[in-house]
Amino acid sequence: MSLRHPPCDEGHSSIRNSAPASLVDASQKSPQVAVTPSTRGETLAENTILTLVGSLRAESVNSKFAEVATAAAPEGTEVTTFAGLEEIPFYNEDLDVEGKVPAKAAELRAAVAAADGLLFVTPEYNGTMPAVLNNAIDWISRPFGASSATGTKAAVIGTSAGQYGGVWAHDDVRKSLKIAGAEVLEDATLAVGASYSRFAEVEPKDDAEVVEGIKNVLASLAAPAAVLEAASAN
Repeated sequence: MSLRHPPCDEGHSSIRNSAPASLVDASQKSPQVAVTPSTRGETLAENTILTLVGSLRAESVNSKFAEVATAAAPEGTEVTTFAGLEEIPFYNEDLDVEGKVPAKAAELRAAVAAADGLLFVTPEYNGTMPAVLNNAIDWISRPFGASSATGTKAAVIGTSAGQYGGVWAHDDVRKSLKIAGAEVLEDATLAVGASYSRFAEVEPKDDAEVVEGIKNVLASLAAPAAVLEAASAN
């Protein structure tokens, strides 16, 4: 399968491994601060999960995945989506100095630093992540040695037009996040294939398998470290 796919909004996934399923869910192994807040409950959340979406299209299915995550936040957890990634200029070290950092980039860094967990939702463009998400990670990871994601749990989910749901893009996001210092949860995944046909008449919020998969990923992000370590040992 060619890697030179046309960059349509939900992208085209490329094959990794030989699993024939259209839904790969490894989690079964177990003031505009530029965010859209969860509406679950009025109590102060014990955990906060920040979602970053790699698709900019108004009716993006991946954006709808993020909406499902907000609505499905576990008890005691608030899930918010960062708004305005497209407003952040391409990373440039000449801008990354005191007094010159773009306001939206500074907001992103502050939001990531304040979060207990990070959820990246992405399609696949030409076999990898979209440029807007790559740029966000570039800003998050700098300055060198002072990444705002250091030690923060992170997971990657998404949907794409190909059979395997954009797993190459997901792998690239995980790789970049590890380099940026995040604690990537390898088993907290959801890759949904055939997005054009699967969601032609059904919204993600009405797809029980998708909702359950997102809930599983959120549960992993919200779980204490000791619980995750115990699950990994089993």
